[in-house]
Amino acid sequence: MAVTLKDVAERAGVSRSAVSRTFTDGASVSAKTRAKVESAAQDLGYAPNALASSLTTGRTKLIGLIANNFHNPLILEVFDLFTRGLQDRGLRPLLVNLSGASDPSASVRMLRQYSVDGVIVASSTLPPSFALACKTANLPVVHAFGRPVPDVHVVGIDNVACGRMAARALIQRGYRSVGFLGGPEAATSTQDRAAGFVQGLAGLPVRLSYATDYTFDAGRAAMQALLDAPAEAYFCGDDLLAVGALTAIQDAGLSVPGDIGLIGLNDMEMSRWQNIGLTTIRQPVAEIIDAAIDLVVATIGAPDMAPQTRLFACQVIDRATLR
Repeated sequence: MAVTLKDVAERAGVSRSAVSRTFTDGASVSAKTRAKVESAAQDLGYAPNALASSLTTGRTKLIGLIANNFHNPLILEVFDLFTRGLQDRGLRPLLVNLSGASDPSASVRMLRQYSVDGVIVASSTLPPSFALACKTANLPVVHAFGRPVPDVHVVGIDNVACGRMAARALIQRGYRSVGFLGGPEAATSTQDRAAGFVQGLAGLPVRLSYATDYTFDAGRAAMQALLDAPAEAYFCGDDLLAVGALTAIQDAGLSVPGDIGLIGLNDMEMSRWQNIGLTTIRQPVAEIIDAAIDLVVATIGAPDMAPQTRLFACQVIDRATLR
């Protein structure tokens, strides 16, 4: 049978309320009583019931983690960092899969049903309306990897600046016929990276093209459609698109960077593999996630906190796909 709070109280020689206070954050209990209770709990193998304690504290310690595009391996790194970061702070993630979603209302209803303490939207493709819907429902929310908007906490990168960075990298290497191969045209990340790329080219002609998704297959298909009259080099709005494009180029009997140059964005693990060696723009994923967790925790404690935007610097990582 499961060890109960009553068992621990009897073993420690204290009241049940003393045991409850010992395992309630912020509750008052003497050091002597705490030591007795913790020793008894360890001897008996007792762990407090998190769901029961939430009825007392009014806090579930659940953080809704909203994500989409589960076909991109980068999401595994994002989940790993988010779940470990939340657990290290005594919080628990509640995953919400929004692949293909267009209406945030159903997700907000589910999050409220589970009484989450806060929400992190972890997506560069979901529009700001998802985070705004959470805020309207009085859920503390942070949009990680999203486009900055005035009314919501956002942590991520300046995608426009990354586009300019890619343009400079191609110009510095002597490319004059260049193209942009982005993800879905409706995604804010795609729009901002394309806008920055065009700005950075300072009038140099650019060919804009878009894949149906941020996936390997979509990148491969998009590049196959471009190979009848390819540019000298492409800025791919995501590493996975770039790897798909690389495969299409090689399948056509062409070489990278001999015939076509590629630069991606993210610096996902696959980009560092020796047989790929993708030149890319690194975004500091771990730092972004850590900041997003800190910000949602701060917002839970101060719901009226003014919206903040925290943008992290990126850098070009030179490998083998540009001349």
